[in-house]
Amino acid sequence: MSRMYKLLPVVLVTTTLFMGLTERYPIATAGTCVARSSCGQQPIKFIPGQRITVEVVNLTQRVVQLQKIAGTNAVIIRPGQVLSFGRGGKTEPNFSVVVWDAIGVPLKVNILKPEARTLRIEVRSGGRPPGDRSIYLKDDGRVAVF
Repeated sequence: MSRMYKLLPVVLVTTTLFMGLTERYPIATAGTCVARSSCGQQPIKFIPGQRITVEVVNLTQRVVQLQKIAGTNAVIIRPGQVLSFGRGGKTEPNFSVVVWDAIGVPLKVNILKPEARTLRIEVRSGGRPPGDRSIYLKDDGRVAVF
């Protein structure tokens, strides 16, 4: 009997700690999904070294500025304007662009892949401050928004 009384506090403490953790961190469960319907959005990716066309679309009501990080000056993109340029290939496998609103309004960036070799960057008003500011095509072909 005395052994049972010695184990009781250990069991109670362990149970309390376990219950406290599961309340803050819900237990993940694995499930099945059907391709392209319930699996969530796949990350946008290009073949590394592939030359692509980048389209930047200003869907805001304000002027947005864009700068390619490879030593270029900022370019103004008017509301509704689409700016296209080529990027990638063997000599420039990755690239970054920075976008901002002239008066500092937060921006939201949506990235799309409408065709196999096209990256479409839609710039919209909104998002939480400071908003989305840069788009980076990584060496492995993945696209990231920061």
